Amino acid sequence: MATSSHQPLAERLRPKTLGEVIGQQHLLGPGMPLRIAFESGQPHSCILWGPPGTGKTTIARLMADAFDAQFLSISAVLGGVKDIREAVERATAERDGLEQRRTIVFVDEVHRFNKSQQDAFLPHVESGLFTFIGATTENPSFEVNSALLSRAAVYVLQPLTEADLKQIVAKAQAIQAVPGIEDAAIDRLVAYADGDARRLLNTLETLAVAARAEKLGHITDEWLLRVLGERMRRYDKGGEQFYDTISALHKSVRGSDPDASLYWFVRMLDGGADPRYMARRLVRMASEDIGLADPRALRLALDAAEVYERLGTPEGELALAECVVYLAMAPKSNAVYAAYNAVRALIKKDSTRPVPMHLRNAPTKLMKDLDYGKGYRYAHDEEGGFAAGERYLPDGLEGQVFYQPVERGLEIRIAEKLRELRRLNGQREE
Repeated sequence: MATSSHQPLAERLRPKTLGEVIGQQHLLGPGMPLRIAFESGQPHSCILWGPPGTGKTTIARLMADAFDAQFLSISAVLGGVKDIREAVERATAERDGLEQRRTIVFVDEVHRFNKSQQDAFLPHVESGLFTFIGATTENPSFEVNSALLSRAAVYVLQPLTEADLKQIVAKAQAIQAVPGIEDAAIDRLVAYADGDARRLLNTLETLAVAARAEKLGHITDEWLLRVLGERMRRYDKGGEQFYDTISALHKSVRGSDPDASLYWFVRMLDGGADPRYMARRLVRMASEDIGLADPRALRLALDAAEVYERLGTPEGELALAECVVYLAMAPKSNAVYAAYNAVRALIKKDSTRPVPMHLRNAPTKLMKDLDYGKGYRYAHDEEGGFAAGERYLPDGLEGQVFYQPVERGLEIRIAEKLRELRRLNGQREE
């Protein structure tokens, strides 16, 4: 059996009681939901949702200890229905044994299980054979079956704060797991961990080994930077954090804040987002949020995408950054976007209205004899190139307005033109 000094640092520092848990006080503090659950004496099924290294496994283990329950852990990445069946057998044996103990089944990365695998837990959760605790880094609303979700409370865990992470460093130093560390180096470690306690502990362990090898009694920031290399932030290129960050970028551009827009743009690049994906998003922003208030924005976004294709990383990223700033500062209009969605909604629920006869094409004599195209007025032959009073919408939609330009940028002039055209239409109808 390994001695405590040979155990991984994360295990040596794993909390044994609720009072030792660092962070998550919005759940574990006095009077908070999970603390009340622990003190109730009655475990309940739950989903622990939060980023990596926030204490999901620790909380599940502490719950088992608090209720003197058998703790069974399943990894959804490596496990399957066979592991679920074994958990059921062990839970049944524990329930029917001499001590009649409860069982807590902990499923790490539960979102990796498919629907049928998740459904396999349902009858046993409902019968009370075991208490189910799922851990996930993804939004359970999308990744966990609604049937299972309805039977489990959802607790949201937050990334650890800088103060929380510094407490962990202090605890590691208190048990002499790492040598002394200067303040600047601790600050860099905490930034490197980015709210993830496991990442911090693993890094501390790596540094401790390297320090012993070099017979260092004190870790400086200069030495840390040399050993650690370029600091990389945690970034999930396929999960919720990715979509939260692109949402922040889009909303910063829409809100005309160039500084915030650049910040989120660089955060995504720093985290490993594909610049080509970023270019596509910028094209979307130009058409959705700027539109005809500044038609040059769409062209600039396409040009920036082309520049990136020609230059690649990192030179091409500057063109994308230039586009981000331009989009943020451009006049905003979602008038075309709103009009497009309004037409889509109408067509989806409306009947298939026939094309008015005067708008139909008449390439054959028969069609002309049937009055296809009869009465159509060729706009170029009209005064000002505009056939005032001509009707282009189907019957029953006369006067329907979808596009309403805003009083910003080029759309000010477009709105003036529309008002004039509608005035001429009104005169013709009189």
